Amino acid sequence: MVLPVALGFTAAFLFAASAALQRRAVLSAADSDSEHRASNHRIPVLWLFQRLLRQRVWLAGWTTNLGGFACQAAALHFGSVALVQPLLVTQLLFALPMASAAVRRWPPLRDWLAALAISGGVALFLSVEGAAPMEGDPDRGRLVVALVVAALTIAALLQLAQNRGPLAYSALVAACAGICYALSAAMMKLTADSLISEGVLATATDWPGYLLAVTTLSGLVLGHQAYGSGSLSAAVAVMSTVNPVVSFTIGLLVFGAVPSTEPGPLAAVAVAGVLLIVGASGLAHSPAVRMETRSTATHGVYPIRGNV
Repeated sequence: MVLPVALGFTAAFLFAASAALQRRAVLSAADSDSEHRASNHRIPVLWLFQRLLRQRVWLAGWTTNLGGFACQAAALHFGSVALVQPLLVTQLLFALPMASAAVRRWPPLRDWLAALAISGGVALFLSVEGAAPMEGDPDRGRLVVALVVAALTIAALLQLAQNRGPLAYSALVAACAGICYALSAAMMKLTADSLISEGVLATATDWPGYLLAVTTLSGLVLGHQAYGSGSLSAAVAVMSTVNPVVSFTIGLLVFGAVPSTEPGPLAAVAVAGVLLIVGASGLAHSPAVRMETRSTATHGVYPIRGNV
């Protein structure tokens, strides 16, 4: 178990480092927008991507992200999903000091406890048998329904985020990114199965592969927007929570998974929910997180005129 655990923690660290580097690149791109054109749009980072692509910091963040995926794939090869998935949640614990470094303030004890509560809650949820079930033959009709519901939910959350404070705005956008990444995981599962069983030509003429590209790109854009408009640690916490919850819902709706009704798993889910609520409340009221949010909102891509 030593090798998959080490690879899992390494992947979590690389994902957190990637998020921090991408956030730094977004802030730099926003500062270069002297005419404040990006702030006129609902997702300002979309209008800054051309500048992001020319930044070495952003390219370093993307390379680091690829390294994280490689470590995650290796960890899944040597260990089980039930072992590796909870380990990846620790990226929040790595992201917390990286985010605090931007405001030159070491995270206080309450922030560490809040991050531990969130990480523990998500890890406990993922440890429950069938928490992110995507095995078996999916019902494509239900998959289309799930995609429509997800798209409407994302549109509603983005609309709800408008004119909210930077912390709430960043959290809502991060939730949208988490939904996209959960959909991307489902599309990846379908595409991989199609490649193995039907070959390249059949996969190229089927729609899940194209939706994989759309959901992954959408998650990337929304993730950058969340990182660059509020708190990095809060955005990572929201994405780390929403992703497995939506994956669980997709597993029930699309892949025919049956939730456990045993007392042990139900108790674990209840405890996980309490930990998540306590941790989220702690981060939301953290002075360090609020200071980081104010700094990012002033210099980042928070879509209020004059703040970019």
